[in-house]
Amino acid sequence: MGAVGNGEVAPDTEDRSVLTRVAPAPDSEIAYGPLPDQVADCFLSADLGLATARPLLLLMHGGYWRPRYDREHLRTFAAALAAAGWQVVSIEYRRIPGDPDAMVADVRAAIENLPDQVAGHNGQVIMIGHSAGGHLALWAAAQVALAEHSRTQITGVIALAPVSDLELAQQLDLNDGGVRAFLGCPAQERADLNPMYLAPLCPITCLHGNLDSLVPITLSRNYVAAHAGSTVNLVEIEGIAHFELIDPSSIAWPVVLDALRSIS
Repeated sequence: MGAVGNGEVAPDTEDRSVLTRVAPAPDSEIAYGPLPDQVADCFLSADLGLATARPLLLLMHGGYWRPRYDREHLRTFAAALAAAGWQVVSIEYRRIPGDPDAMVADVRAAIENLPDQVAGHNGQVIMIGHSAGGHLALWAAAQVALAEHSRTQITGVIALAPVSDLELAQQLDLNDGGVRAFLGCPAQERADLNPMYLAPLCPITCLHGNLDSLVPITLSRNYVAAHAGSTVNLVEIEGIAHFELIDPSSIAWPVVLDALRSIS
């Protein structure tokens, strides 16, 4: 079961076919640390002239921060972005229940260390995160230490159906206690990880389908309202649920590309 925009419980009728679709293999796997999960898939554009003029894309996969979901299900999406003219790096990270600090440490290390390992982009970085990966991208976009001291500068974020309000996600019991399993404590005790309380330091575009039963669109609406006055926008897509946002064969795909081109 999931939740609809007004917080009521709704049947889970999500199309998950993109998660198991045969996808192109990455061009390479690169590491940003010594641990098995501190790696990323690299998908290279065949149009180097176009890619060189564009930012590098860092992708964060979703899965409600659970260990059983990894970056592999994002390969169809990553390959399609590379085919559209970007250099793409899809990041893996440690998913240890109750240890969110290890996870965000990996996100920080990936952002700081991966861009220098990929050639053929203009030196800027755009983060794209889906679901729980959208939460991590929004967290990263608000980190002063990254913005002021890292050699990698995040110039924009595309958040696809992000889990952007941890307290509401906990209240709705999304993913059968996914937030509590991730944090190891009530969401109220980790405001430092809740994008609702973290002012973004770069432009943010949230894309969310009105039929999403896994991450209700209310979470994105709350996030945008909380940061009114910042360069934060929400595009609500009619007739779209959760996984269509990472499916290049869906009607959401042109919307994703338009949002990306607007900040590239």
